[in-house]
Amino acid sequence: MTRTIAPRARTLVLLLLAATGLLLAGAGPASAHAALTGSDPQQGVVVATAPAQVSLTFSEKVALNDDSLRVLDPHGTRVDAGKPANVSGTTYAVRLRGGLAQGTYTVAYQVVSADSHPVGGAYTFSIGAPSKTSVAVGGQEVGGGTVGVLYGIGRYMSYAGLIVLVGGAAFVLACWQRGAGVRIVQRTVVSGWLALTAATLALLLLRGAYTTSGKLGDVLDMDLLGQVLQTKTGAALVSRLLLLAAAALFVAVLFGAYEKRAEEEKRDLTFGLAIGGVVVAAGLAASWAMAEHASTGLQPGIAMPVDVLHLLAVAAWFGGLVTLLIALYRAPAETPVPATAVHRFSRIAFGSVLALVATGTYQAWRQVGSWSALTGTRYGQLLLVKIGLVLVMIALAWFSRRWTGRLARAADGGALTSARKDAAQEHERRDPDAGPDTAGATESTGAAETALRTDTAEAEEADRPKVKQAAGGGAAAADPGGSAAGDARRAAQLARQRAAVDAARRKRLRDADPNRFGLRRSVLAEAAVAVVVLAVTTVLTQTEPARTQEEATAATSSSASSSSSTGTVTLDMPFDTGGQNGKGVVRLDLDPARVGGNELHVYVERPDGRPFDIPEIKVALTLASKNIGPLPVAPEHITTGHWAASGVQIPMAGDWKVAVSVRTSDIDEVTVTKNAQIG
Repeated sequence: MTRTIAPRARTLVLLLLAATGLLLAGAGPASAHAALTGSDPQQGVVVATAPAQVSLTFSEKVALNDDSLRVLDPHGTRVDAGKPANVSGTTYAVRLRGGLAQGTYTVAYQVVSADSHPVGGAYTFSIGAPSKTSVAVGGQEVGGGTVGVLYGIGRYMSYAGLIVLVGGAAFVLACWQRGAGVRIVQRTVVSGWLALTAATLALLLLRGAYTTSGKLGDVLDMDLLGQVLQTKTGAALVSRLLLLAAAALFVAVLFGAYEKRAEEEKRDLTFGLAIGGVVVAAGLAASWAMAEHASTGLQPGIAMPVDVLHLLAVAAWFGGLVTLLIALYRAPAETPVPATAVHRFSRIAFGSVLALVATGTYQAWRQVGSWSALTGTRYGQLLLVKIGLVLVMIALAWFSRRWTGRLARAADGGALTSARKDAAQEHERRDPDAGPDTAGATESTGAAETALRTDTAEAEEADRPKVKQAAGGGAAAADPGGSAAGDARRAAQLARQRAAVDAARRKRLRDADPNRFGLRRSVLAEAAVAVVVLAVTTVLTQTEPARTQEEATAATSSSASSSSSTGTVTLDMPFDTGGQNGKGVVRLDLDPARVGGNELHVYVERPDGRPFDIPEIKVALTLASKNIGPLPVAPEHITTGHWAASGVQIPMAGDWKVAVSVRTSDIDEVTVTKNAQIG
């Protein structure tokens, strides 16, 4: 029967590996998790005079280096001066050199989002009039190429290693403690540790090139590695390596001292291993939560523990499933997986499913945010695929539970029969003149002995040619008189052959159990779907969340509408006066933004979005191309953080510079500017 199972299993595994490869290959470069939501100057705009700086606003905070923001003239020469800096909230700026000539300039950016993924792109604006440019404009490929592919494989292997390590160890401790002495189970858990350790080291080395140049030759650049170690992601990877050292000690105790203890001594050690294992597993899961999606965006204080619980539930279910599958197929005939262990794992898997549903629902709401995003974004579509695959796994798990129940009932029946035989034998020993019950027991015992003799005779019959061959060889090698050493070797060889035949017979009997055969098939199907679920999850972690994508689209649309010829113009201008509580954002609305009278509203907010009352605010409008202005506007204070002016006259259409002077104290004042097309 095993001959028919193995080819099917190999075929299924090959198909799943192919599907996984297609998913990972189709992921392409890592999608940005921080999106560009605004810029000053805006993309494609023509400004009359050269701006003092270029600023970019992202949907979340990003990490910068010296070359993160670059501004190139039409000939490809850099015209930015100094290092880029965070001017307010999620807005970052770099100063420009003075005396810039007319023409088209290119702004290129390459940063790292708060959830560890690289973000890159480029756009153009013009001073005076557009011109030809030698700079190639287009989205910069970050997180792609050979380094990107290797980084993606490393991420997948790290997830797989965590799942096998944590889930396999949990399966041994909670479900099958005798499995600690089974070699194939030991190899499975240790393989998970090795995969996670190797993947973590690879990610640490690849990280610098992955977020900057994308060149394979920069993988061993120690300067880049030093920069990585100073980032949140680098700290998370180093923490993971330290926790893996503790995990190695845990595995050594589990498969060493623990396996050799007597059953009574195992109880206290089991409790200690369980506590230590939970702490190490939670720490490993937290190394993902502290550096990726959960650490940024909405409710990070809640999202990070939820993410840890989600990863642990995945590991308990998927990792236990893999360990159970390998044990069902590869465990020695002397130590088959008992029905009680399968039954315990079934309960653990059910609890894991409940935890996954609860934590997954919260994560989906946090990352998607709306029904339209669930179907209209790539992240939402991948999430639907993942949900569908998990539902398939739950359906397969239901079949596994049915086979588990049948296996348990069969085991209980076998135990009951054995107990009855023992009771009958004990009764016969105490009362030799027993009645029909004793006779029945004796008859059962006789039948068992007959079956045993038959099996032994068959085994000896099968062994007889091999024994003769071994005896002949032994006789030829021995001295003519036949030594005791030769007899001992022949006896040992005969014993090994008999043991092998007996083990093969027990394996055939085990594999002939229809309940165990059905359980193996359903568990194999579950594990197969789990491989694809893990691949989809890895791609999801490299895809821009739906909520972020929709917010970026909305912000881009708002920016585009603000630069149109008619309608309300809305300008957001971050400021920093340099004093205490000197940071904030000025939002200016001009309605209907056309020649003639207009309504002007000014809102001042703190970086956290709360209204901000300041001592004084002034507005001036300038149309440099026609030498008009500055036209001063004195808005009146309406309420906390709100100023307004009516009847603001715009004499001519054009690209107007709006300057807002903000004073936060007697000595702290700054003027921020932005251009808008009016009329």
